[in-house]
Amino acid sequence: MKRLPTMKQLEYLTALADTRHFGRAAKRCNVTQSTLSAGIRDLESVLGTPVAERSNRRVLITRVGVEIAEKAKALLRDAEKIMDVASAGRSPMTGEIHLGVIPTIGPFFLPRILPTLREKFPELTIYLREEQTAPMLVRLEDGELDTVLIALPWETGDLAVEDILEDEFLFACDRTHPLANAGVVPLKALAGEHLLLLEEGHCLRGHALDVCRIGDRGARTQFEASSLHTLVQMVAAGIGVTLVPQLAVDAQIALGTDISLSRLATPASRRIGLAWRKTSLRAEEFRLLADTLRKSMNIA
Repeated sequence: MKRLPTMKQLEYLTALADTRHFGRAAKRCNVTQSTLSAGIRDLESVLGTPVAERSNRRVLITRVGVEIAEKAKALLRDAEKIMDVASAGRSPMTGEIHLGVIPTIGPFFLPRILPTLREKFPELTIYLREEQTAPMLVRLEDGELDTVLIALPWETGDLAVEDILEDEFLFACDRTHPLANAGVVPLKALAGEHLLLLEEGHCLRGHALDVCRIGDRGARTQFEASSLHTLVQMVAAGIGVTLVPQLAVDAQIALGTDISLSRLATPASRRIGLAWRKTSLRAEEFRLLADTLRKSMNIA
């Protein structure tokens, strides 16, 4: 009988084709670099042709390797669908859910809702992955994730999305700032301010710019933060001002800092939503999950 590639070998190839780096591909597959490298060699032995050219500085996927990687992605998606069929045959909200969440939601939202989910669905195991929106949605489309928590507005294409809550933005500055303790801050007052932002890739960056009605070029800042916690510390140090979501404020992100928080005269917010593939056989479960999250946040 002819030898066939294993699903694991195909997973290694797609990861290598996407990252063009053995180390990053191994991390994505949760294996060591030597394990992934051996898996690729075994795959080449099965196929009878190389799929990658290796050097000390880079990995080049061969033309055949690129074509096989594309077909492998389709096979892996079909394998995910097989698991979905099996899941659909079980009782709802049992088994595993691979949930993605963005960094500006996860630390503030998950501690409030995970206890409720554990209590309500004791036979459900939730695997979490924190990542920025764009790459996380790619993982969702590729079947690596089942559903994701994202901040809207964001282009979600052909995904199903259900809103969970509105997350209002608050104006944050240090207590020596002229706008400290202003009660409410008009948007026009932000025009001349030193607006601090998260670095590129965070959707909160775009949401903040939209609220302030300025583009990236209008953001007069030499400093960018990789997390909301760092952003808050920069504001506390008097480097500039920023907008902080109410979700983070409720999680006491400003506790122990010398920061003043005020509402905007023209309220602005982002929406927190749960998204999944419309083709998923677990769509009803995800609607139930979204409903549970909404009720949990209303009670909290």
